[in-house]
Amino acid sequence: MAKKTVATLQTSSKRLTKAIKMVKSPKTGAYTFIESVMAPELVNDWLNKK
Repeated sequence: MAKKTVATLQTSSKRLTKAIKMVKSPKTGAYTFIESVMAPELVNDWLNKK
C-alpha cells in the first residue's frame, strides 16, 4: 500500500508532501507516529504545533 501512496503523490497535478511526526504518549510514555499529507507550505506549521 505504501508504494501506491508514493506513486499517487508523485503523479498528482498538485504538489503534496507526506509529513511524519513522532509523539510521546503521556499515559504510557511510548512513542507513536502521526502521518499527514499536505501542501509543502503547511508542513512547518503542522510540525511546530503540539
